Amino acid sequence: MATPDFIRELRVSAGQQLLFLPGITAIVIDDDRVLLNRRADTGRWSVIGGIAEPGEQPAVTAAREVLEETGVRAVPERVVLVQGLPPVEYPNGDQCQFMDITFRCRYVGGEARVNDDESLDVAWFPLDELPPLDDFGLTRIKHAQADGPAWFEPAGEI
Repeated sequence: MATPDFIRELRVSAGQQLLFLPGITAIVIDDDRVLLNRRADTGRWSVIGGIAEPGEQPAVTAAREVLEETGVRAVPERVVLVQGLPPVEYPNGDQCQFMDITFRCRYVGGEARVNDDESLDVAWFPLDELPPLDDFGLTRIKHAQADGPAWFEPAGEI
C-alpha cells in the first residue's frame, strides 16, 4: 500500500515511532465471487484495503480504496470484523499498528482492472476457488460470507 501524504508529513516530526492508524478492508462480493488484487509490494493475492484519510468515514475509505485499486464501484453494506492488529515494522524502520475495520461490500459497477501502481493484477475469484491467501484475507472473507454480527476479539473480564 502506498504511504498517504498525511503519514509522510507525520513522519517528519514523529520519526519511525509507532503510529496507530485506521486500516480499512473491503471484501467485495458479487454473487459467489470475491474481488482480489495481487499486490505490487509482495506479489501475493490479497483482499482490498487501505488507510482512512483524516476526516474520512470508514465506509467512504472502503469504497474509495476499491475504486482506486481496481476500477470497481462498490457499496459497503455492513461491518463484518473489527480487530486491533499486532504492530508491524517496515523495511525502512517505520512502525505502525492498525485498527482494521472490515466491510462486506456489494459490487455495483465497473470493470475489474489494475487501476494504480499498488497492484500487479486484479481479478474476481469464485469463493470456493480462491488463490493462495494469508490468514488475514481468508478470515475476512469468511466473516463477510457469514450472516452473523460483526466479529471482534472478546474483551474478557476487566
